[in-house]
Amino acid sequence: MREERRTRRRRQERAANRMTLVGITLVVVSLAVAINLRGTSLKARDLEYQVKEANLERQKEDEEERAEELEERRVFVQTKQYIEQVAKEKLGLVNPDEILLKPEQ
Repeated sequence: MREERRTRRRRQERAANRMTLVGITLVVVSLAVAINLRGTSLKARDLEYQVKEANLERQKEDEEERAEELEERRVFVQTKQYIEQVAKEKLGLVNPDEILLKPEQ
């Protein structure tokens, strides 16, 4: 009887150990799957951010070029050459020593 009890208890302990091992294995596997899924979504989001960053860098460069052009324009507008150009184009004025030739129509 004692032997039967010991044998039965050992079987119960082994079964409990197996169930514990299966439970731990399931927890570890589920954590691995969750981490893998989260990692995949993070990689996708990182790729989106890289694309956005590249676009913003390009926009920044474009705006810096535009700022340089505007600065050059600001300096040009303050020159005598610009004033003469506007006077000729918009007001139709000429310098006193210039001869204006118009084609016959």
